[in-house]
Amino acid sequence: MKDNRDTPDTSPLPRVLWGGRLEEKPEAEAFAFQASIAVDCRLALEDVAGSRAHVTMLGRQGIIPAETAAALDRELARIAGELEAGSLAVDPAAEDIHSFIEGVLTDRLGDAGRMVHAGRSRNDQVAVDFRLYLKRVVPELRGELAGTIRVLLNRAEEYADAVMPGYTHLQRAQPVTAGHHLVAWSTALERDRGRFADALTRLDECPLGSGALAGSGLPLDREAVAKALGFARPTLNAMDSVADRDFALELGAACAVTMIHLSRFCEDLVVWASEEFKFINLAESWSTGSSIMPQKKNPDFAELIRGKAGRAAGNLVTLLTLLKGLPYAYDKDLQEDKESLFDSLDTVKACLRMFRGMMGSLVFNRERMEVACVGGFLEATDAAEYLVRRGLPFRKAHETAALLVRDCIQGGQRSIIERSLGELKARSELFEADVYEALSPAACVAVRKLPGGPAPEEVRRQIGVLRKKLED
Repeated sequence: MKDNRDTPDTSPLPRVLWGGRLEEKPEAEAFAFQASIAVDCRLALEDVAGSRAHVTMLGRQGIIPAETAAALDRELARIAGELEAGSLAVDPAAEDIHSFIEGVLTDRLGDAGRMVHAGRSRNDQVAVDFRLYLKRVVPELRGELAGTIRVLLNRAEEYADAVMPGYTHLQRAQPVTAGHHLVAWSTALERDRGRFADALTRLDECPLGSGALAGSGLPLDREAVAKALGFARPTLNAMDSVADRDFALELGAACAVTMIHLSRFCEDLVVWASEEFKFINLAESWSTGSSIMPQKKNPDFAELIRGKAGRAAGNLVTLLTLLKGLPYAYDKDLQEDKESLFDSLDTVKACLRMFRGMMGSLVFNRERMEVACVGGFLEATDAAEYLVRRGLPFRKAHETAALLVRDCIQGGQRSIIERSLGELKARSELFEADVYEALSPAACVAVRKLPGGPAPEEVRRQIGVLRKKLED
């Protein structure tokens, strides 16, 4: 049998929008290499929306006959309906979504279909499709973030008084609460919501009418098209309109930061779920077993979210590298912008949903966390502040508390309050009997009522602030 694997495919190519200039066309394999339909097919409805606004303007401006513009608009609306219903499938052999939509129009309307592209280029066409798509999906992603924050805040309220060790350098530091920790996570995700909103504000400009890079000599009404498509305004400069991918960078960065946050949260969960900590019990539906060890209950969902953070970081690097050396106009390299960003947006959405479900079902082990607050001298800072409240300068109070920690270690004690009052007074006469109550884990938390602190009432105030931000 003859091996044809290395024989060029010379089968006829799909229709292209640029075919007039070139007598020789790329062979099928080369054509497929430069085609983008597999990626930009998700822009089908946005491409139709952009074309409808464009042809309506062309008719109003007298660039094409009004009746032709109306016929084009009706057919485009029909195409959109068929795409949504699934009765019209995007041809995977098409070069890109723009060629496919225009090809369908031409098949159905003949020469009228060929009028749709007057006054525009694929350069400004893809730019508007991309922005329209992001204006649709980024608010949905902000909704996913809001839903995740609400779940975290619900759990934070539930565990606002659940004392646990707080850590720095992965060493026990000071007592906090599970609620305080969850509000910390929520605060980070609220900043992520803000980053996506900021990016949306800056991309809210319509590039249609910019053409390839120099606009058009036809009397286009860019303001009308921008308004019809729901943009705040047209872009300012035609060359910048087709060269700009700042919005993709900003959103790629917002995705990467969000995924880094989720990765850090999941690292905490993996540690807390371990036999050594046992601070949380993950629901069985959010765990997996082992193929060889029958006893295992693995936090695989948390680990996979942590792993997927690398995708978003890598996609951002891809976008930055893609743009780094490009001359400032449109270049074919820009075709590679969408796949990376689409993957990041999809990854963030999926991970938020998984994280939300996991957090909604886990249970904190209050007793285990409180016991963990004894040992490691988490009360040392509070011992120093106890002395400060009685007039001792902080540096001397800090030194006294440090010496007490050394005394405890040498005496085989796990906590400062395991020492007698006489032993404490040997280091400072300012210690009184009330020190034992003051240095309990619950008291160490309760006294920290300043804005941002872990005291239960302050944690509940922080929850209220974040809930209001979600409402606003």
